[in-house]
Amino acid sequence: MSLIRAWAATAAAAPLVPFAYDPGPLGAEDVEVAVESCGVCHSDLSMLHNEWGRSAYPLVAGHEVAGRVVALGSAAKGLRVGERVGVGWYAGSCMHCGSCIGGDQHLCRTSQATIIGHHGGFAERVRAHWAWTIPLPDGIDASGAGPLLCGGITVFSPLIEFGIRATDRVGVVGIGGLGHLALKFARAWGCEVTAFTSSASKRDAALALGAHHVASSRDGNALKALAGRFDLILVTANVALDWPALLAALAPRGRLHVVGGVLEPMPIPAFALIGGQKQVSGSPTGSPRNLARMLDFAARHRIAPTVERFPMSRINEALAHLAAGKARYRVVLDADFG
Repeated sequence: MSLIRAWAATAAAAPLVPFAYDPGPLGAEDVEVAVESCGVCHSDLSMLHNEWGRSAYPLVAGHEVAGRVVALGSAAKGLRVGERVGVGWYAGSCMHCGSCIGGDQHLCRTSQATIIGHHGGFAERVRAHWAWTIPLPDGIDASGAGPLLCGGITVFSPLIEFGIRATDRVGVVGIGGLGHLALKFARAWGCEVTAFTSSASKRDAALALGAHHVASSRDGNALKALAGRFDLILVTANVALDWPALLAALAPRGRLHVVGGVLEPMPIPAFALIGGQKQVSGSPTGSPRNLARMLDFAARHRIAPTVERFPMSRINEALAHLAAGKARYRVVLDADFG
């Protein structure tokens, strides 16, 4: 078996360096994908810096892969060599537990994350189970598709999971890598969309991305004026917010849903939930079925992430660009191993 060339961190917060590893025999249900491009996500930064205490080094990050199938295990199903596919946060799940059998493979307790205990897509090739290797529809620009496979499904999945209707009012908190896609999806879904941002300079950008309205997430009076308005508020930011004010902005039976990695505990007053029968929830990415549905929807409505591109050989520069908050709005690496 030939070695796979990659870029790896050898320690927490260390610069990435060239690295090669032997992947061993291809599993019967696995697929090997030649990486054409790979998005860079804040979760990659968190793993590279061991912020979650789950990193093992050398670590090959990258979980927003677009590429082509180059090898199929003997029991891999539904794919063909040469097909253009994507691999997101998950590279596998057990396929026999209740969650997997019920179609919630992303909730499998023994799921295999693409970059936790597994080498990811900052490489010339990556492997995943066939069910998690998702064909890319013809209408998707594969060169920039990577961020849809993590950021895209993360904000799209709640629209399906919670039965959001075209008549609903949706608020999106945070206009960044996740939030900009949430605005695009919610607008195409037919909802009335409000962008919440802490930066007045992002107003025009939020409107261009699909928001009908823009509100300040730091202005208490502005939040009070929106009381009782939203059926869904999707929190894509990873910072502490005025949670009571956001709960007050929900309509009866409204939902405050968190997909951003807020590290501080969220104080949630019970009576803010009880009176309006409101809900607070969170979710990871999504199932293979919803990944496919998201890609079909994106192709139909011509939804694509707004990206900045770097050759993978400039990966440390790209990571620094993202860490500095300069990305508008997702970073994509083009594999250039030669």
